[in-house]
Amino acid sequence: MKRRSVISLKGTIFVIGIITLVVSMFFLPGLAKEAAEMNPEYAYLRFPVLVGLYATEIPFFLALYQALKLLNYIERDIAFSELAVCSLGYIKKCAFTIIALYVIGIFMLAIQNALHPGIAIIGIVIIFATLVISLFSAVLQELLRSAIEFKSENDLTV
Repeated sequence: MKRRSVISLKGTIFVIGIITLVVSMFFLPGLAKEAAEMNPEYAYLRFPVLVGLYATEIPFFLALYQALKLLNYIERDIAFSELAVCSLGYIKKCAFTIIALYVIGIFMLAIQNALHPGIAIIGIVIIFATLVISLFSAVLQELLRSAIEFKSENDLTV
């Protein structure tokens, strides 16, 4: 049962990665071009916004890679190890990086008076969803760290 659930989680991570990659490669440039044609006064923001979106993909894919490593640790029965704690730490750092990039992007668009309310809402939703992920990974990291410490103390007393 455990092996099947780990495989399905790995498959889900691969599907998320592939969908993100396909959308960013094939749909985002077309959407940016269409938005620039519809709003020629903001056409100069087309490439900076695309670069910002692509920059947020780097920590996103790094976090997906760390999640795969974490699933491999679970599969090999070394989930309660410092390696798993490090993977959760990297996921937390990637989430905070994504939050910082979106906050900077929203701030830059607001300075340019180009922050459409719909874009602001989407950006805020992404920021809060990423904040939930970062807080969840921080809590899991601390729980795992304390469980490892408790296990090592328990091993020493026996």
